[in-house]
Amino acid sequence: MPTDPLQDIVAHYQEVDEDARLRTGCFQLEFARTKELILRHLPQMPAVVADVGGASGNYSFWLARLGYRVHLVDPVPKHIEQATRACDLQRDQPLASVRLGDARKLDFADESVDAVLLLGPLYHLTDRNDRLACLREAQRILRQEGVIFAAGISRFASLLAALHDDLLGEPEFAAILERDLREGQHRNDTGNPLYFTTAYFHRPSELAEEVMESGLGLLEVLPVEGPGWLAKEFDRLWASQEQRQRLMRCIRQVENEEELIGVSAHLLAIARKQTITGAGASKSL
Repeated sequence: MPTDPLQDIVAHYQEVDEDARLRTGCFQLEFARTKELILRHLPQMPAVVADVGGASGNYSFWLARLGYRVHLVDPVPKHIEQATRACDLQRDQPLASVRLGDARKLDFADESVDAVLLLGPLYHLTDRNDRLACLREAQRILRQEGVIFAAGISRFASLLAALHDDLLGEPEFAAILERDLREGQHRNDTGNPLYFTTAYFHRPSELAEEVMESGLGLLEVLPVEGPGWLAKEFDRLWASQEQRQRLMRCIRQVENEEELIGVSAHLLAIARKQTITGAGASKSL
């Protein structure tokens, strides 16, 4: 019986600075592209959004500034403390709520939100049944025709990171990489937080299958960073407005190339809560 990964996850994020991650290195591309993909499908303001597993609230506060009513949920006490402090700095556009919670059992009423962000839970839930439970719970709280954004980490992310960061020669990481490629089960027993924490890495087709099995209507699975996160001297590239825009255009141009989807470090499944009509009524699938 798989053990619950929550303890490892909380310990990892209590140690690392997740709040600052999206403002550094190639993670800036992850942040920019994720926001771009979300805005393509997000309901119009002032919709209600549940940011589940939203850490300290980088996406939550961005959406609140745009005029959305955002509820932030995360299982890590440190993240909740950071988000609560940040609320004091954004009093004119605050979050609707900030709370500790588990993505598999949410404290929201049925059909009470217009969109759900799952930008972390699916890759931190290592058991497939838990991931399906997470998706179904998100579907439960979603209003009819509402949209879900569910992120995954690519099965090949560790291999590409090892090549980019010259980690193949490190025996401890080599063992982690071998299991990642074989099973998708990422485990870090080294004590080195740079090797991430307990997680599951999806193949793009597998992420799509799980979303559909949960009963959601899959719209698409897209690469977030595409191959862009592998750029040499990324910070120099990103600092140039011209090169940054060129990079974003190129990633958009190849985002539907199936052969390249798994090269992206992160994947984003976008799905809608389906309805079926019968006897003059509709119900969720």
